[in-house]
Amino acid sequence: MKLGTKLIHAGVAPDPSTGAIMTPIFQTSTYVQSAPGVHKGYEYARTQNPTRDALQNALAAIENGTHGISFGSGLAATDAVMKLLSPGDEVIATNDLYGGTYRIFTKVFERYGIRFNFIDMSDARNIEAHITPQTRMIWLETPTNPLLKIIDIAACATIARKSEVILCVDNTFASPYLQNPLDLGADIVLHSATKYLGGHSDVVHGAVIVKNEDLAKQLYFIQNSSGAVPGPQDCFLVLRGIKTLHVRVQRHCENGVIVANFLRNHPRVDKVYWPGFTDHPNHDIAKQQMRGFGGMMSFTLKDDSIESANRILSNTHLFALAESLGGVESLIGHPASMTHASIPRTERVKNGLADSLIRLSVGIEDADDLTEDLAKAIG
Repeated sequence: MKLGTKLIHAGVAPDPSTGAIMTPIFQTSTYVQSAPGVHKGYEYARTQNPTRDALQNALAAIENGTHGISFGSGLAATDAVMKLLSPGDEVIATNDLYGGTYRIFTKVFERYGIRFNFIDMSDARNIEAHITPQTRMIWLETPTNPLLKIIDIAACATIARKSEVILCVDNTFASPYLQNPLDLGADIVLHSATKYLGGHSDVVHGAVIVKNEDLAKQLYFIQNSSGAVPGPQDCFLVLRGIKTLHVRVQRHCENGVIVANFLRNHPRVDKVYWPGFTDHPNHDIAKQQMRGFGGMMSFTLKDDSIESANRILSNTHLFALAESLGGVESLIGHPASMTHASIPRTERVKNGLADSLIRLSVGIEDADDLTEDLAKAIG
C-alpha cells in the first residue's frame, strides 16, 4: 500500500462481531475467563485492550516497524525508553530539544545514575567524539524543537551501529507522513501522538515504534509493569487522527511555505527557522530524509526584546497562544516561558534559543488569513 492508503487501512479491520468499520472503544477494565487462564487473548486492561491493540498495529505499520507500543503521553513514552537503561549508562542527546524531555532527563533520570551529554548534532560526526564505553543511547529530534535544526538520521545510525548503541529518534515534528526514521537505520521511533498523529488538540498520547523483537519485548514489559497506558477512548481518537494524517500534513506543508516566506520578507522579522529554505543549514539532508518541510517554524524580531515578542503573542486572533502543536488550528508560543521554561536560561541562550524567539505551529486554515493575522500582530 502507498502511504495515503496505509494511513487509512493499515492495522485496522472491521469489527468481526458487528461489522463496524470504525474500531470499537472497548471501555472495560477486565475480561471474563471461562476457566483460570482460559480466555480470548485478554485478561486485564492495563496489559491488553483491543482498541489499543488496533492502534499499536496501525502505529507499527505507518512507521514501517513491527511493534507499536502506546502510552498515556509522549513523556510516558520517553520514560519507558529511558527505563531500557541502567545506572552508569550514558546518553548523548541533541542540545536543541523539547523542554519536557530535558526536564525528565536531568531532573528524574540523572537521579538514578544515568548521565546525559547534550551536544550539537548539526554535523553528525560531532557525536563520535562524545561516545564513551558507557554510552548506551543516542537521542535526537529532527527537525528539532524549537530551532528546527536538521540532523542526519542515516549518519547517526551508522555511528550508532558502529558503537553498538541504541538510536532513538523523536519524530513528533515531522510525523510519519514526512519521515520514517526506522527506514534510515534508527532503532526506536518516538512520538508525542498528542500532536500530528492525533491532530485535533483533543487527546494526550505517546507512542514508541520498533522493529527489533528484543526491544519490543522489553518495552511491552515496561509498559505493563509501569502502567502508563492510554485509555481506549484516547486510542480511538489517535486512530481517527491517523486516518487523515496525510491530507492534514500536506496542507500544513502548503501553508508552511507561505507563512515562512511571508515572515522572511517582513521588514520587522530578523531570523526565520524553517528547513524548507534552501539556505537553511542541512536543507539538503532534510530534502533527502523528509517528504516535505512541515508547518513548524520559529522566528525572531529585529527588535529583539521580550516586550516586542509579547505584543505579537497577545495580538494574534487565528494563531492561538497555547502550548502544544500539530493540530488543525494554528498555534503561537513563546518557548522560553512555555515549552522550554524548564531549560536553564544560560543553556537556552548558549544553544541559540533567544528570549524573544516565537514558535509557530501553522495549521490548515486558509493561508491568506494566517498571513493577515500575523501582519496585523507584527505591525
